[in-house]
Amino acid sequence: MFALTQRAPRVPLRRAGVTLAEVAVVLALVGLLGGTVGLTLIRQQRFYRGTTELLHAREGVRDAIELLSTDIRGMSTADTVRLLADSAIELFANIGSSVVCDTNGATGVGLPSASSVRGNALTAFLVQPDTGDIAVFHRNSLDGQSEWERHRITGFAARAPGAACPGFVLDLATPLSAQVRTGAPVRFIRRGRYSLYHASDGRWYLGYRRCNAVGASSCGAIQPLSGPYRDYNSNPRSTGLLFEYFDASGIRLTPGSSPFAIARVDVTARAESKQRIVVEGRVTAPRDSATVAIAIRNR
Repeated sequence: MFALTQRAPRVPLRRAGVTLAEVAVVLALVGLLGGTVGLTLIRQQRFYRGTTELLHAREGVRDAIELLSTDIRGMSTADTVRLLADSAIELFANIGSSVVCDTNGATGVGLPSASSVRGNALTAFLVQPDTGDIAVFHRNSLDGQSEWERHRITGFAARAPGAACPGFVLDLATPLSAQVRTGAPVRFIRRGRYSLYHASDGRWYLGYRRCNAVGASSCGAIQPLSGPYRDYNSNPRSTGLLFEYFDASGIRLTPGSSPFAIARVDVTARAESKQRIVVEGRVTAPRDSATVAIAIRNR
Protein backbone atom coordinates (compact mmCIF):
# COMPACT_ATOMS: atom_id res chain seq x y z
CA MET A 1 0.00 0.00 0.00
CA PHE A 2 1.32 3.35 -0.85
CA ALA A 3 0.83 6.29 1.56
CA LEU A 4 -0.72 9.34 0.04
CA THR A 5 1.13 12.60 0.85
CA GLN A 6 -0.68 15.92 0.79
CA ARG A 7 1.14 18.86 -0.82
CA ALA A 8 0.88 22.37 0.60
CA PRO A 9 -1.01 24.79 -1.64
CA ARG A 10 1.23 26.92 -3.94
CA VAL A 11 1.34 30.59 -2.97
CA PRO A 12 1.69 32.85 -6.02
CA LEU A 13 4.83 35.10 -5.95
CA ARG A 14 4.28 38.92 -5.93
CA ARG A 15 6.53 40.92 -8.26
CA ALA A 16 8.03 44.20 -6.95
CA GLY A 17 6.88 47.35 -8.88
CA VAL A 18 4.92 50.56 -8.74
CA THR A 19 1.43 51.30 -9.69
CA LEU A 20 0.30 53.88 -12.21
CA ALA A 21 -0.93 56.09 -9.40
CA GLU A 22 2.49 56.08 -7.77
CA VAL A 23 4.18 56.98 -11.04
CA ALA A 24 1.79 59.89 -11.49
CA VAL A 25 2.54 61.20 -7.97
CA VAL A 26 6.31 60.98 -8.52
CA LEU A 27 6.07 62.77 -11.86
CA ALA A 28 3.97 65.51 -10.31
CA LEU A 29 6.52 66.03 -7.52
CA VAL A 30 9.42 66.08 -9.99
CA GLY A 31 7.57 68.58 -12.18
CA LEU A 32 6.82 70.80 -9.20
CA LEU A 33 10.44 70.70 -8.05
CA GLY A 34 11.72 71.34 -11.57
CA GLY A 35 9.35 74.25 -12.06
CA THR A 36 10.46 75.80 -8.77
CA VAL A 37 14.14 75.46 -9.67
CA GLY A 38 13.51 76.81 -13.18
CA LEU A 39 11.57 79.81 -11.85
CA THR A 40 14.38 80.56 -9.39
CA LEU A 41 16.98 80.41 -12.17
CA ILE A 42 14.90 82.70 -14.40
CA ARG A 43 14.53 85.23 -11.57
CA GLN A 44 18.25 85.14 -10.87
CA GLN A 45 19.00 85.60 -14.57
CA ARG A 46 16.67 88.59 -14.71
CA PHE A 47 18.28 90.04 -11.57
CA TYR A 48 21.81 89.73 -12.92
CA ARG A 49 20.77 91.07 -16.31
CA GLY A 50 19.06 94.03 -14.68
CA THR A 51 22.09 94.69 -12.47
CA THR A 52 24.39 94.54 -15.49
CA GLU A 53 22.20 96.95 -17.45
CA LEU A 54 22.03 99.37 -14.52
CA LEU A 55 25.81 99.31 -14.06
CA HIS A 56 26.24 99.87 -17.80
CA ALA A 57 23.93 102.90 -17.65
CA ARG A 58 25.80 104.34 -14.67
CA GLU A 59 29.14 103.73 -16.38
CA GLY A 60 27.94 105.61 -19.46
CA VAL A 61 26.84 108.60 -17.39
CA ARG A 62 30.12 108.64 -15.47
CA ASP A 63 32.18 108.43 -18.67
CA ALA A 64 30.35 111.40 -20.22
CA ILE A 65 30.76 113.54 -17.12
CA GLU A 66 34.47 112.76 -16.76
CA LEU A 67 35.30 113.30 -20.44
CA LEU A 68 33.44 116.59 -20.75
CA SER A 69 34.54 117.95 -17.36
CA THR A 70 38.22 117.62 -18.22
CA ASP A 71 38.04 119.43 -21.57
CA ILE A 72 35.48 122.08 -20.61
CA ARG A 73 37.22 123.00 -17.36
CA GLY A 74 40.56 123.50 -19.10
CA MET A 75 39.35 124.87 -22.42
CA SER A 76 40.98 127.93 -23.92
CA THR A 77 38.54 130.83 -23.73
CA ALA A 78 41.04 133.02 -25.56
CA ASP A 79 39.98 131.13 -28.67
CA THR A 80 36.32 131.02 -27.57
CA VAL A 81 33.67 128.36 -27.80
CA ARG A 82 32.52 128.10 -31.42
CA LEU A 83 29.22 126.28 -30.87
CA LEU A 84 26.69 126.72 -28.06
CA ALA A 85 23.93 124.15 -28.52
CA ASP A 86 21.75 122.15 -26.17
CA SER A 87 23.26 118.83 -27.32
CA ALA A 88 26.68 119.90 -28.68
CA ILE A 89 29.64 122.08 -27.82
CA GLU A 90 32.64 122.98 -29.98
CA LEU A 91 35.69 124.26 -28.16
CA PHE A 92 39.45 124.54 -28.08
CA ALA A 93 40.78 122.06 -25.51
CA ASN A 94 44.26 122.09 -24.06
CA ILE A 95 46.26 119.02 -25.05
CA GLY A 96 49.67 119.97 -23.68
CA SER A 97 52.03 122.60 -22.35
CA SER A 98 55.72 123.45 -22.50
CA VAL A 99 58.15 126.39 -22.54
CA VAL A 100 60.25 127.94 -25.28
CA CYS A 101 63.72 126.45 -25.06
CA ASP A 102 65.19 128.23 -28.07
CA THR A 103 64.20 129.62 -31.45
CA ASN A 104 65.37 128.69 -34.92
CA GLY A 105 64.58 131.61 -37.19
CA ALA A 106 61.21 133.32 -37.01
CA THR A 107 59.04 130.20 -37.22
CA GLY A 108 61.10 127.46 -35.54
CA VAL A 109 60.79 126.78 -31.80
CA GLY A 110 62.67 124.30 -29.64
CA LEU A 111 60.93 122.62 -26.69
CA PRO A 112 62.48 120.67 -23.81
CA SER A 113 62.02 116.93 -23.46
CA ALA A 114 58.90 115.44 -21.92
CA SER A 115 61.02 113.25 -19.64
CA SER A 116 63.58 114.17 -17.03
CA VAL A 117 65.94 112.22 -14.79
CA ARG A 118 64.89 114.40 -11.86
CA GLY A 119 61.20 114.04 -12.68
CA ASN A 120 60.60 117.77 -13.26
CA ALA A 121 59.96 117.81 -17.02
CA LEU A 122 58.75 121.10 -18.49
CA THR A 123 56.81 119.48 -21.36
CA ALA A 124 53.67 117.40 -21.00
CA PHE A 125 51.17 116.18 -23.61
CA LEU A 126 47.81 114.46 -23.37
CA VAL A 127 48.21 113.70 -27.05
CA GLN A 128 51.09 114.75 -29.29
CA PRO A 129 50.34 117.95 -31.29
CA ASP A 130 50.30 117.82 -35.06
CA THR A 131 49.63 120.07 -38.05
CA GLY A 132 45.94 120.40 -37.20
CA ASP A 133 46.58 122.08 -33.83
CA ILE A 134 47.45 125.56 -32.55
CA ALA A 135 50.29 126.73 -30.31
CA VAL A 136 49.58 129.67 -28.00
CA PHE A 137 52.63 131.59 -26.71
CA HIS A 138 52.78 133.96 -23.75
CA ARG A 139 54.00 137.44 -24.63
CA ASN A 140 56.37 139.42 -22.42
CA SER A 141 54.76 142.74 -23.26
CA LEU A 142 53.76 145.93 -21.47
CA ASP A 143 52.15 147.60 -24.47
CA GLY A 144 48.60 146.56 -23.53
CA GLN A 145 48.30 143.97 -26.26
CA SER A 146 46.99 140.48 -25.70
CA GLU A 147 49.14 138.38 -23.37
CA TRP A 148 48.87 135.38 -25.70
CA GLU A 149 49.46 134.99 -29.41
CA ARG A 150 48.27 132.10 -31.58
CA HIS A 151 50.15 130.26 -34.33
CA ARG A 152 49.07 127.31 -36.42
CA ILE A 153 51.44 124.35 -36.25
CA THR A 154 52.93 123.19 -39.55
CA GLY A 155 55.38 120.65 -38.18
CA PHE A 156 56.19 118.81 -34.96
CA ALA A 157 59.06 116.34 -34.52
CA ALA A 158 61.51 114.97 -31.97
CA ARG A 159 64.95 116.51 -31.71
CA ALA A 160 68.21 114.59 -31.58
CA PRO A 161 69.48 113.94 -28.03
CA GLY A 162 72.74 115.77 -28.80
CA ALA A 163 71.04 119.05 -29.69
CA ALA A 164 71.52 122.14 -27.56
CA CYS A 165 67.87 121.85 -26.48
CA PRO A 166 66.97 118.14 -26.77
CA GLY A 167 63.29 117.46 -26.94
CA PHE A 168 61.07 118.66 -29.78
CA VAL A 169 61.16 121.11 -32.64
CA LEU A 170 58.03 123.03 -33.54
CA ASP A 171 57.40 124.73 -36.89
CA LEU A 172 54.85 127.53 -37.15
CA ALA A 173 52.86 128.95 -40.07
CA THR A 174 53.57 132.57 -39.03
CA PRO A 175 56.58 134.23 -37.37
CA LEU A 176 56.75 134.73 -33.63
CA SER A 177 56.66 138.29 -32.34
CA ALA A 178 59.68 139.77 -30.58
CA GLN A 179 57.79 139.63 -27.27
CA VAL A 180 57.95 135.81 -27.21
CA ARG A 181 61.28 135.00 -25.63
CA THR A 182 63.16 132.00 -24.27
CA GLY A 183 61.37 130.60 -21.25
CA ALA A 184 57.94 131.79 -22.40
CA PRO A 185 55.10 129.35 -21.59
CA VAL A 186 53.39 127.73 -24.57
CA ARG A 187 50.09 125.83 -24.63
CA PHE A 188 48.83 123.46 -27.31
CA ILE A 189 45.15 123.46 -28.12
CA ARG A 190 42.96 121.31 -30.36
CA ARG A 191 39.59 122.24 -31.79
CA GLY A 192 36.90 119.60 -31.40
CA ARG A 193 33.17 119.10 -31.05
CA TYR A 194 31.32 116.93 -28.55
CA SER A 195 27.74 116.07 -29.42
CA LEU A 196 24.91 113.62 -28.89
CA TYR A 197 24.38 111.77 -32.16
CA HIS A 198 22.08 109.11 -33.59
CA ALA A 199 24.07 106.00 -34.55
CA SER A 200 23.24 103.38 -37.16
CA ASP A 201 21.99 100.94 -34.49
CA GLY A 202 19.18 103.34 -33.62
CA ARG A 203 20.71 104.47 -30.31
CA TRP A 204 22.14 107.80 -29.18
CA TYR A 205 25.79 108.17 -28.16
CA LEU A 206 28.25 110.85 -27.07
CA GLY A 207 30.62 111.41 -29.98
CA TYR A 208 33.67 113.52 -30.77
CA ARG A 209 34.68 115.21 -34.02
CA ARG A 210 38.06 116.79 -34.57
CA CYS A 211 37.72 120.13 -36.37
CA ASN A 212 40.05 122.35 -38.39
CA ALA A 213 42.33 124.64 -36.40
CA VAL A 214 41.41 127.96 -38.05
CA GLY A 215 38.66 129.36 -40.23
CA ALA A 216 35.08 128.29 -40.58
CA SER A 217 34.17 125.14 -38.70
CA SER A 218 34.79 121.93 -40.64
CA CYS A 219 34.85 118.71 -38.65
CA GLY A 220 35.77 115.15 -39.50
CA ALA A 221 33.98 111.85 -38.96
CA ILE A 222 32.41 111.34 -35.59
CA GLN A 223 33.95 108.89 -33.14
CA PRO A 224 31.75 107.29 -30.44
CA LEU A 225 32.98 107.85 -26.90
CA SER A 226 30.31 106.52 -24.55
CA GLY A 227 26.67 105.55 -24.33
CA PRO A 228 24.01 104.74 -25.23
CA TYR A 229 21.95 107.59 -23.80
CA ARG A 230 18.31 108.50 -23.84
CA ASP A 231 16.97 109.76 -27.15
CA TYR A 232 17.45 113.41 -28.01
CA ASN A 233 14.44 115.71 -27.71
CA SER A 234 13.85 119.40 -27.10
CA ASN A 235 12.66 118.86 -23.54
CA PRO A 236 15.59 119.66 -21.20
CA ARG A 237 14.08 117.39 -18.53
CA SER A 238 14.33 114.20 -20.56
CA THR A 239 16.87 114.55 -23.39
CA GLY A 240 19.89 112.26 -23.28
CA LEU A 241 22.60 114.94 -23.13
CA LEU A 242 22.12 118.58 -22.22
CA PHE A 243 24.53 121.55 -22.22
CA GLU A 244 23.54 124.74 -20.40
CA TYR A 245 25.70 127.90 -20.40
CA PHE A 246 25.98 130.64 -17.75
CA ASP A 247 27.92 133.86 -17.25
CA ALA A 248 29.79 134.93 -14.11
CA SER A 249 26.54 136.23 -12.56
CA GLY A 250 24.77 132.91 -13.06
CA ILE A 251 22.56 134.22 -15.88
CA ARG A 252 21.72 131.62 -18.50
CA LEU A 253 23.20 132.34 -21.93
CA THR A 254 21.35 131.83 -25.20
CA PRO A 255 22.93 130.28 -28.33
CA GLY A 256 23.42 133.81 -29.72
CA SER A 257 25.33 135.08 -26.67
CA SER A 258 28.98 136.03 -26.82
CA PRO A 259 31.19 133.01 -26.03
CA PHE A 260 33.52 135.32 -24.10
CA ALA A 261 30.79 135.61 -21.45
CA ILE A 262 30.82 131.91 -20.57
CA ALA A 263 31.91 131.23 -17.01
CA ARG A 264 30.18 127.93 -16.32
CA VAL A 265 28.79 125.02 -18.29
CA ASP A 266 26.27 122.60 -16.77
CA VAL A 267 26.24 119.12 -18.30
CA THR A 268 23.44 116.61 -17.75
CA ALA A 269 23.75 113.03 -19.00
CA ARG A 270 20.86 110.57 -18.94
CA ALA A 271 21.45 106.92 -19.83
CA GLU A 272 18.73 104.35 -20.40
CA SER A 273 19.08 100.71 -21.35
CA LYS A 274 17.06 99.27 -24.22
CA GLN A 275 16.57 96.07 -22.21
CA ARG A 276 13.44 95.81 -20.06
CA ILE A 277 13.43 94.19 -16.63
CA VAL A 278 10.76 93.49 -14.04
CA VAL A 279 11.16 95.46 -10.80
CA GLU A 280 8.51 94.90 -8.09
CA GLY A 281 6.11 93.57 -10.68
CA ARG A 282 6.58 96.53 -13.02
CA VAL A 283 8.36 96.36 -16.38
CA THR A 284 10.95 99.13 -16.64
CA ALA A 285 14.27 100.00 -18.27
CA PRO A 286 17.40 100.54 -16.11
CA ARG A 287 18.36 104.20 -16.20
CA ASP A 288 20.66 106.67 -14.48
CA SER A 289 21.43 110.38 -14.72
CA ALA A 290 23.85 112.97 -13.36
CA THR A 291 24.41 116.72 -13.61
CA VAL A 292 27.69 118.54 -13.07
CA ALA A 293 28.45 122.28 -13.03
CA ILE A 294 31.85 122.94 -14.64
CA ALA A 295 33.57 126.25 -13.93
CA ILE A 296 35.99 127.31 -16.67
CA ARG A 297 39.47 127.55 -15.19
CA ASN A 298 41.16 129.66 -17.89
CA ARG A 299 38.79 132.63 -17.97
